[in-house]
Amino acid sequence: MSQRDRYVPVKDERDQFIQTNSRSYALERATAATQIVTVLCAIKGNPAWKGTLSILFFSIAFSMFYHFKEYEEKPYKQVGVISFCIGLVLLFWFGIMD
Repeated sequence: MSQRDRYVPVKDERDQFIQTNSRSYALERATAATQIVTVLCAIKGNPAWKGTLSILFFSIAFSMFYHFKEYEEKPYKQVGVISFCIGLVLLFWFGIMD
């Protein structure tokens, strides 16, 4: 059997769909875990809640930016920018103040 006769797998739409869904699933679970860590830090009085909360706002922002790219509707971009700014403020507050 020559090199040309060997089967070369090609990524098709189904593979792309599975990859997209797996990333979405992983992001949802990571977001849920981040929310739990944020609540635990706040309850224990650990200032890390500001940093983990900023991650959640960044997640919202990037999701809105993706929606804006796909749908090209201004409210997605506006909410994304606001969420991104809140995330930056929280991250700055966490990094500088504590």
